[in-house]
Amino acid sequence: MNNERFFIDGRWVEPIGRGTHTLLSPATEQPIATIAMGSAEDVDRAVAAAKRAFETYSRTSREERLVLLRRLLELYNESYDELAELMTREMGTTLAFSREAQAWVGRAHLETIISVLERFEFSEQRGDTLLTKEPVGVCALITPWNWPMNQIVVKVVPALAAGCTLILKPSEYSPLSSIRFTELVAEAGYPAGVFNYVQGEGAVVGEALSRHPDVDMVSITGSTRAGVAVAKAAADTVKRVHQELGGKSANIILDDADFETAVRKGVEACFGNCGQACRAPTRMLVPIDRMAEAARIAGERAAAYRVGDPSEEGVDLGPVVNRLQFERIQDLIRSGIEEGATLAAGGPGRPDDMSAGYYVKPTVFADVAPEMRISREEIFGPVLSIIGYRDEEDAIRIANESIYGLSAYVQSGSIERARRVANRMRAGNVYINYADWDAAAPFGGFKQSGNGREHGEFGLTDFLEIKATAGYGA
Repeated sequence: MNNERFFIDGRWVEPIGRGTHTLLSPATEQPIATIAMGSAEDVDRAVAAAKRAFETYSRTSREERLVLLRRLLELYNESYDELAELMTREMGTTLAFSREAQAWVGRAHLETIISVLERFEFSEQRGDTLLTKEPVGVCALITPWNWPMNQIVVKVVPALAAGCTLILKPSEYSPLSSIRFTELVAEAGYPAGVFNYVQGEGAVVGEALSRHPDVDMVSITGSTRAGVAVAKAAADTVKRVHQELGGKSANIILDDADFETAVRKGVEACFGNCGQACRAPTRMLVPIDRMAEAARIAGERAAAYRVGDPSEEGVDLGPVVNRLQFERIQDLIRSGIEEGATLAAGGPGRPDDMSAGYYVKPTVFADVAPEMRISREEIFGPVLSIIGYRDEEDAIRIANESIYGLSAYVQSGSIERARRVANRMRAGNVYINYADWDAAAPFGGFKQSGNGREHGEFGLTDFLEIKATAGYGA
């Protein structure tokens, strides 16, 4: 693999910067790879290549771009199991989850964008004015470690479909799958300079991309802190900034829901990807007089999870991604205990039979007050907070008090009631009765969860500018 090189202007090249990053296995804490870490000079080289390529790639036809995307999908499918295995190695998701979710979601986004591009209207005449949608330009795409293929494909593919050129900067904590994806893009036959890959720290490479005068748009998925830093760096050049940031999603279980099922599924939704998902329903809101019942159901479900080596069959949860994440989760678990929440399952430290690896006990807190840290801060681990509410109005108030507004969940035996509550949730995505995820539905947040929308037609539109040509029909 090309771990210690970057892909710039159609070639794998030696980096200008000499920094490296040693990737540790989250399951064993042993080194598994060394990757190159770039510099501002590497960014300059990649941006220059993307700017040159934009002149011709932006004028390609829909059909030309569809040929390339379909070929990329073929190559992705051929490498499907390999990509899944790489994600298990680099971030610790179980192999079953990597195959069924991590790799699958990348394929779903590729298929969806191809379908969107086949029918998308890039121009429309209104009277004497022609409205056209044109590629925004050179795009910097900054992606996180928690859903490597999802976040790369959901940015790269619509940018390519729109006719943009790009520089991808993925996280150094999940680089192996992103390097393999870059090899697939190269094999698909994209012209030199259309797709460029530079690895590096956010404070170095991310900062240089955000400030660069020849970058027309930055799309970042990451923490709210990282999103703020990108927005500030981009402000001087007035470039478009698209942010998909943190979340602290509320899951309101109304008193007419199938309580046992709703609580159990709420635990499972929270613990998906080992809790490392920005839309995870980490705040479960239940009627206060049913708190003990909710704690029992959730505690029993959490205790049934098998934590272990993510490559083994039958394991439910592997480790979290790295030591920094592990220690943050431990700090927040301890804070929950210190602030008076009731521990219904799990707790601090590794599972008893483990002495190495970033393994976290599946943890459930009951009797959580809205002002506690575990109720306010994004934990990004297998930790659920159960909060009591007095009535429906109180539940909606508590749910909406968060600084975040990415996702929300409502469970009810009445679809009319669920819709009424969903309509009042201040979040970009609301899921009623654990509805299935939809690759074509817009994804993005309110408040400090960011701006802009990804997925399907909405993701493609974010990479397009609108031009109005008056007198066109004269």
